[in-house]
Amino acid sequence: MSEEFVNLTIDGTEVKVPKGTTLLEAARQIGIDIPTLCFLKGINEVGDCRMCIVEVEGRRGFATSCIQKAEEGMVVHTNTPSVVEARRVVLDLILSNHPQDCLTCTRSGNCELQAIANKFNVKKIEFEGEKIKYPIDELSPSIVRDTNKCILCRRCVSTCKKVQKIGAIDCINRGFESCISTVDNQSLNNVNCTFCGQCIESCPVGALHEKETIDDVWEKLKDPDSYVVVQTAPAVRAALGEEFGMPIGTNTTGKMITALKRLGFDKVFDTNTGADFTIMEEANEFVERFSNGGVLPMITSCSPGWVRYIEMNYPELLPHLSTCKSPHQMFGALIKSYFAEKEGIDPKKIYVVSVMPCIAKKFERQRKEMKNSDGLDDVDNVITTRELARMIKQANIDFEKLEDSEFDSPMGEATGAAAIFGTTGGVMEAALRTAQDTLTGKNLDKIDFEAVRGGEGIKRATVEINGTKVKVVAASGLGNAQEIMEEIKSGKADYQFVEIMACPGGCVMGGGQPIKTSKERAEIDIRKLRADCLYSIDEKSTIRKSHENPVLKKVYKEFLEKPGSHKAHELLHTHYEKREKYNLK
Repeated sequence: MSEEFVNLTIDGTEVKVPKGTTLLEAARQIGIDIPTLCFLKGINEVGDCRMCIVEVEGRRGFATSCIQKAEEGMVVHTNTPSVVEARRVVLDLILSNHPQDCLTCTRSGNCELQAIANKFNVKKIEFEGEKIKYPIDELSPSIVRDTNKCILCRRCVSTCKKVQKIGAIDCINRGFESCISTVDNQSLNNVNCTFCGQCIESCPVGALHEKETIDDVWEKLKDPDSYVVVQTAPAVRAALGEEFGMPIGTNTTGKMITALKRLGFDKVFDTNTGADFTIMEEANEFVERFSNGGVLPMITSCSPGWVRYIEMNYPELLPHLSTCKSPHQMFGALIKSYFAEKEGIDPKKIYVVSVMPCIAKKFERQRKEMKNSDGLDDVDNVITTRELARMIKQANIDFEKLEDSEFDSPMGEATGAAAIFGTTGGVMEAALRTAQDTLTGKNLDKIDFEAVRGGEGIKRATVEINGTKVKVVAASGLGNAQEIMEEIKSGKADYQFVEIMACPGGCVMGGGQPIKTSKERAEIDIRKLRADCLYSIDEKSTIRKSHENPVLKKVYKEFLEKPGSHKAHELLHTHYEKREKYNLK
C-alpha cells in the first residue's frame, strides 16, 4: 500500500509531505524553524504554549503548528507581522513571571526559553506583574525542584505519566495559581518519584535539575589527608564530549581520563571493571537459580531508579531481583577493601567519587545497605556527566585539545562486555556471554546477541545454551517495566532472565546526561549514536567476556575466592525492601 502525500505551500515554498505530518514538521523539512516551548515529539504534543502559531490562508485566527496536520492545498505563513507580534506577547507574558537570574541558573546557555528570548532580541520585559514565590524543594538526594522557574509547559508531567507511567507530578490549582507539583504538594523525596531524572531531561528551563555536589568533591581534592578515587560509568564517555561541542556519540575515554587526572584525583578507575565483577556475580547467581530451582525469572538490579520502582510498586516480586549491587557500588566496596589493603591505605581516608549518567545513583549511594562492615559508604559522592563537565570548565581545561590517557592500574582493565552495560540490552548480553561459557564449560565463539540490541522499549528473545532454551527479555523505561512486571505478577511470563533499566534506551539516556533541546530530540536518534559508541568500544576490545578479565581473575584468586563466595556476598551483594509510595520520610 503506497503512502499518501499532501501538497502545501509554506512561506512561498511548495512542499510535499506524508499525510498526517504536522505543519511544524513540514516547515522544518524545508529549513523553517518555528519556535516551540511545550512541544516534545511523541510525548507532549498539546499546543499549550502557543509559541508555534502560524497563519493559514482562508482560516480565522492562528493555527498551532505542532498539532495542526498539513492538508492538501494549504497556504501557510509562519512569519507575518501578526504572527511575530502574537508570539512576542506570549513570550513577554512567560518572561514576566520568570526569575531574571540567568547568570546563576544551571541551564544558562542551554535553556530553550533563553534561546527564544535571544532570537526575539528581548531587551526588556514589557509586562511586570505579581509573582508567586514558591519554596525550593531540595529534600531529595537526587533532584532539586524550583517551581519559580517553571513555565507550565507540562513536558515533565507528560514524561512522568506517559513514558515512565509514574505520575509523581501534575498540574495543580487553577488560573494564576497553577503550578506543577506533587500529591499534597509534598517533596519529591516523599512521593512515588523514582529519581530517574527523565523530567530533568525534558524540562526546557531550570525548574528541575540534579542536586549538585561538586563543591564537596573540590573540597576533598584540596584536602591533603584524603585519598580521592574517581570511577566513570560507560555511558559517560559516550556523551561527555557533547558538553564541549563535540558530535553526539563521540568516544571521549582518553580525554576524559586526562581531564580527571588534571583535576587532581589520586586514581582514575573505570566503572567498567566494576561491571565485569557485576557480570561475574550476576551470571553466577543466574546459573545457580537456573540449575537448582531458584526463583525465576531473575531480574537485574543495576538500575537504582528501577530498584526503587519495584520496591514501591511490586514488593511482592522482590525475590526475583538479583542481590547484586550495581557496578559502581561493587567497585566502591572493592576500592575500600582489596585496593586499600594492597596499597596500604586506610579505607577511612579513601573518598570514592562516581561519575554517572544517572541521578538515581545519588540516592543509591546513600542507602543504608550500601555500607561496609565498618559503616563506611561504598561510594562517597556521585556526580553526573553534566557536573563533571562543569568541573572541567571551572578548571579552565580545553577539553577538545587534551591528549588521551589510560585508566590507572592496578584496577583499570575492563572488557568490551562491560562497555555495553550503558545501553538497553547490554547487561543481558554481557551476562549471557559469561553464563553460556559457565553452563557449557567451554569458551564459545558466540559473542554478539543481536536479539537484545536496539532501541525498542521491550526486546524478547530465546537463546539456546548447552541445548537448553533460555527465554529472556530486556525492557527500558519504567512504563515498559510495568508491562513486564504485570506479566510476571499474573503468572503469564515464562522468562528466565529479565533486564530492566529505568531510563528509556538505558544509561546512555540517563537523567544526568547532557540535555538536548526538543528539536534535537525530534530530529536526531540520540540513543543510537551514544549506544553505537559503546558497541564500537566493545567490538574493538581485546577481551569481550567479563570472566576473562585478568584483573578479575587476580582479585578472585587473592581476595574473593570465587563468584558467590561468602566474601563476595559480604562486599558485592545486598538486599532490597518494600517502600511506601507516599510519606517516605
